[in-house]
Amino acid sequence: ARYLKERQPTMAAPAETDIRKNFNYPLVVQTDMNDEMLTECTESAVTAVEKHSTSNEQAARYLKEALDKKFGSAWHVVVGEGFGFEITHEVKHLLYMFVGGQIAIVIWKCC
Repeated sequence: ARYLKERQPTMAAPAETDIRKNFNYPLVVQTDMNDEMLTECTESAVTAVEKHSTSNEQAARYLKEALDKKFGSAWHVVVGEGFGFEITHEVKHLLYMFVGGQIAIVIWKCC
């Protein structure tokens, strides 16, 4: 009988690792918001993800409600991993960021 050795997982070389895993702070990928709005959205996003770490849906709902109260209605929020997007938004009302390395957040406002 032939016995095959189980293949052991190999460690990825440092250059091959996903750069987002190295960040413990919010990583803003794209935004056109002013500094005040960006700071408020970033802080609210971190709070939402920390408060609802087991449910991206609840984190998105929490963040949307917070932004609706602070900046008026018509905000949209997506929280999750492994998604793509193409959106139409109001100028100066878009934020695409990562929190905790793997959680992506897209925040935008439309009419």
